[in-house]
Amino acid sequence: MRRLFHKVYLTIIASLVMVVVVAGAIRLGGWDVSPAGFAFEMAGELLAADLPPADAPRSAQQQAIAQLARRLGIDLSLYDAGSALIARAGAALPPPNRKRGGLLLGPGGPAWSFRLSGGRVLVARAATQPRHPAIRLMLLLGGISLVVALCAYPVVRSLTGRLERLQAGVETLGGGDLSARVKVEGRDEVARLATSFNRAAARIEELVHAHRMLLSNASHDLRTPLSRLRLGIELYKETGDPKYKAELDRDIAELDLLIDEILLASRLDATRALPSREEVDLLALVAEECARYGYMPEGLPVSVEGDPRLLRRLVRNLLENARRHGRPPVRVEVRPDDGRAVLSVMDAGQGIPQGERERIFLPFHRLSTDPNGTGLGLALVRQIARLHGGDAVVAPRDDAPSCFRVTIPRVQPGPHNR
Repeated sequence: MRRLFHKVYLTIIASLVMVVVVAGAIRLGGWDVSPAGFAFEMAGELLAADLPPADAPRSAQQQAIAQLARRLGIDLSLYDAGSALIARAGAALPPPNRKRGGLLLGPGGPAWSFRLSGGRVLVARAATQPRHPAIRLMLLLGGISLVVALCAYPVVRSLTGRLERLQAGVETLGGGDLSARVKVEGRDEVARLATSFNRAAARIEELVHAHRMLLSNASHDLRTPLSRLRLGIELYKETGDPKYKAELDRDIAELDLLIDEILLASRLDATRALPSREEVDLLALVAEECARYGYMPEGLPVSVEGDPRLLRRLVRNLLENARRHGRPPVRVEVRPDDGRAVLSVMDAGQGIPQGERERIFLPFHRLSTDPNGTGLGLALVRQIARLHGGDAVVAPRDDAPSCFRVTIPRVQPGPHNR
């Protein structure tokens, strides 16, 4: 039962089935003391009784019926072949049905008709007075309510228990404990709600942690250019030397780049979808960016689907990283490879040490041998690549120990884009 309404609906149906079964069992279980069972028990007694023949005087038949009623402790009525009352002992009983014998229903409760010789019919009923109809109806409804309550309780309690645990998890998360999770039980809507809650809680914890780290690192990295700006402004005021003005321009540009990358990293952390999607010729885009640095890319045209602005930022960061931290010559390749577009940016440097090849993509991480830069460029490269369904890794080659490789799913050629 993967749907909650199925579970509730089937619980109601099962409860009603149980009511029918229990009611039937009670009815059948009590049948032994009902008129039907009683009639069969008394059959031997009636046959053995020394009842007067059908043509005996009514006084004799009345006396025999009275004696039999006292001996058995029941109400008896004797009718002739025409359903006329011959004799009676106890409360009045309903006349027999000539078309069919057996059970008789009347206002005083059920009775049983038993045919005798000579066409006569004996009607018998237990002398114990039945309960009032209203009382019997109340008892029946009470029994039905009890059965439904017993059948529905386990399901309802299980459901409300899981909802209570989910509520406790939400309150714990709202109280500041970002590690709060709830146990996923079952496969219905409540289970899917618990799964969604856990997924959302994990995402919130991830975002808050990333923003805390970003704020902590950004506050540290912003101090350096701000300090240089403050010092440069004071020196320029005192000396008026143009070289200090040029340094101020460089520091402002560095500060502007750092702020821009911090904002972009924060925005990419908070989203799981691209702002826009369109088909992009990756080789043409790379050629445009390479022209800014005087490089000439190699490779084949390959189309990808993504955000052109983010893809341009990815290429620019890789080229800027090679220019700042690598050694010339810088080579750029774009090639299709088994359903992917592969962008490789290589330089003549020594490459990234084995232990740093994953850490280099962490925000604000810098190599100890080269502490310059913001530490966000390569982190943004990987974020943008993964947002496009790809990845960015350090992939040294025999002819290029310093090589960064980005893979992005390509647009497969088809009739509409040939």
